[in-house]
Amino acid sequence: MNICFLYGKIISEIDFKFIINSKNVSVVRFDIILRNNSIIRVKAYNKLADYCYKNFKKYDKIYIYGKIVNNEIRIKEIQKNI
Repeated sequence: MNICFLYGKIISEIDFKFIINSKNVSVVRFDIILRNNSIIRVKAYNKLADYCYKNFKKYDKIYIYGKIVNNEIRIKEIQKNI
């Protein structure tokens, strides 16, 4: 199984782009830092990408449920630490 649960802080600007000629419409990418100082690149597509772009910003602390794909974490669920 390829499942990961992460808690970290967003340390980069959220990069949102539209994709042409693909099954996905939009993509968002950003970096998070974990408690052990590891820096991880995360990515989300379509509605989840739109949600991330609208609701998160640099320095927000977040929880992520996702999977590892090509040295990045593909987000399946995400929420802000309140």
